[in-house]
Amino acid sequence: MLSYAGPNLPHDLFDATGRNAGPLTWNVDRAMPAADRWLESKFAPWTRSVVQDWADGALDHLDAVVLSRADDSAQRLYYYLCELRRAGSIKGPEPLMLDIAKIARNSSVARTEAALRKLADRLCVSAEALTQAIAEGNAVRRQAAVPDDAAQPICLIAGSPLPDNRLHRVAAQSGWHATGRTLADQWTDRGPLVDEDGDPFAALARQINARQIDTRGFFDRAGSLVQQARVVDAKAAVLWLIEEDDTTVWHLPAMRDALEGAGVPVLVATRRDWSCRDGIDAEIAAFLQGVPA
Repeated sequence: MLSYAGPNLPHDLFDATGRNAGPLTWNVDRAMPAADRWLESKFAPWTRSVVQDWADGALDHLDAVVLSRADDSAQRLYYYLCELRRAGSIKGPEPLMLDIAKIARNSSVARTEAALRKLADRLCVSAEALTQAIAEGNAVRRQAAVPDDAAQPICLIAGSPLPDNRLHRVAAQSGWHATGRTLADQWTDRGPLVDEDGDPFAALARQINARQIDTRGFFDRAGSLVQQARVVDAKAAVLWLIEEDDTTVWHLPAMRDALEGAGVPVLVATRRDWSCRDGIDAEIAAFLQGVPA
């Protein structure tokens, strides 16, 4: 069995193995002595839970875990896990890195294709199996449910990926409908349709290279955020970034200015606790109460 962690991953290739156990999970509301011993404070909080699970043997049922180079914490975690296994400090599944490239150019697509072929060899996935999995994955993409129109005004929550729907529930208590990706949403996002003509590895590489859901992509984040707000007709937005976020935060001024320029009131909340135990619920409630719906 295999699992994975991070965004922008080849779900069709995972499905083609017949051994896809889905994404890793996390629980940061507990003691994590192994993670405290081995990880620096600026690692994303979910990594601490993963390391603790690895040390506790909770992942021993897995053969491998694929980590995405499109996420800084996932990439750093890969090297730590490799060294901890080499030193005998942990056992468990083999960490694997998918070394994708994100610059929008042919050489990056070719690099990603090579990385996919290498991973497929490691996981014993043939081109024929991947072709079938892409067709099945595209069927899932076409059937993806379109969310119902919300009766309440919509608040867009963006910035760092959310741990779960707890901030959505805060907005609901104030009479708003919140939309915004959780970390699980980001990791399990299959992305757009994959071209079913030609070589399946090349097609999947093109799809991964073009996707815009990770921290390493080269695209207009402020413009993309405004487009999201327009699609859902957001009447308010919360830009929520955790203490450990050292990538999206660089785009914060442009994102805030773009939303305000589009007429969307914005609450900026930076250096926050990923578990949302720092009073952010009261701040969002007060903010939304002051926004005309």
